[in-house]
Amino acid sequence: MSRFTTDLINGIQPYTPGEQPGDKRYIKLNTNENPFYTSQSAVARISESVLRNLNRYSDPECNELTKAIAAYYGVEPANVLVTNGSDEALAFAFYSYCKSGVCYPDVTYGFYDVIANLFGCPIEHIALEKDFTVNFENYFNKGKTVVLANPNAQTGIELSLSNIEQIIKNNRDNIVIIDQAYADFGNCNAIGLTKQYDNLVVVNTFSKSRSLAGARVGYVIASENLISDLKKVKNSFHPYNVNSLSAALATEAIRDENYFKQSVKCVKEGRELLSKGLVELGFTVLPSAANFVLAEHNVICGEVLYKMLKTRGILVRHFNDKRISNFVRITLGTESEINQLIKVIAEIITEKNNEDCGN
Repeated sequence: MSRFTTDLINGIQPYTPGEQPGDKRYIKLNTNENPFYTSQSAVARISESVLRNLNRYSDPECNELTKAIAAYYGVEPANVLVTNGSDEALAFAFYSYCKSGVCYPDVTYGFYDVIANLFGCPIEHIALEKDFTVNFENYFNKGKTVVLANPNAQTGIELSLSNIEQIIKNNRDNIVIIDQAYADFGNCNAIGLTKQYDNLVVVNTFSKSRSLAGARVGYVIASENLISDLKKVKNSFHPYNVNSLSAALATEAIRDENYFKQSVKCVKEGRELLSKGLVELGFTVLPSAANFVLAEHNVICGEVLYKMLKTRGILVRHFNDKRISNFVRITLGTESEINQLIKVIAEIITEKNNEDCGN
């Protein structure tokens, strides 16, 4: 670090993104991307006329995309804010509502700690239960902003809509932020509750279920007053926050309902295939409602398995967090990628068993 930085910056541990290596071709199952290609109708939207307008700034209000999102969820455009990925949405929300304190699980999306520390927000980590579930009653009457990823990262476990509503009801004088990056792969969506509760902020992304991770488009749905708060922060920081190409892609992606449903269906089928295959190999697999699974094996620790898979051309994710250090997180790939992963893991486990037997 330079001699000019503040103590705050010197003390921050930045978020570590998943590997995006360029040294060779991998089966890439480490960053929860969608293995299926972006909607063809979305890609077709990038026409010559769109490209010719790149000399102009993008629409700071993202009006067309905002209206498409509002129409899709049955809310008003005034209830929607489009952002540069959901991480920007979270940044705006943390800056706006977390300065007096924020709480979230001890095992969850690592970006929460980073952004809370960056903005000087006091943090309370609330321990997950032994089975890695969220005890929703632990979030009642907190006197600070509540943040929950649902389904949770890194576990994939989902809270029910009724449990989420109880958390909102028991924090009426504080904001509740529900991060729904993986919600389309599960059974619970809190967007409808924004019509009833003025303390609810729902954060969403096009990166996962809409196959647009590289386009960097997220959005918030909340009451009109909360959206006004967040827009004020956005326009004080990054007025033209979403580029024209990404906005066009996202607009058509959310309109292509048939492809969206097909893609989500394939991911869910892959989740069942992967979970079944891992269980048959002796893994404990947490019940995931996301596009990944968190799994551990009693023969080989998570870090060793991650490294051995990498040498064989397969990337998964390993975290050093104490509670999940023996696990690996595996993103759902295509059927052929899942089958190859299972085959390679079976070979690794056989090798480890032979080593333990002294062969």
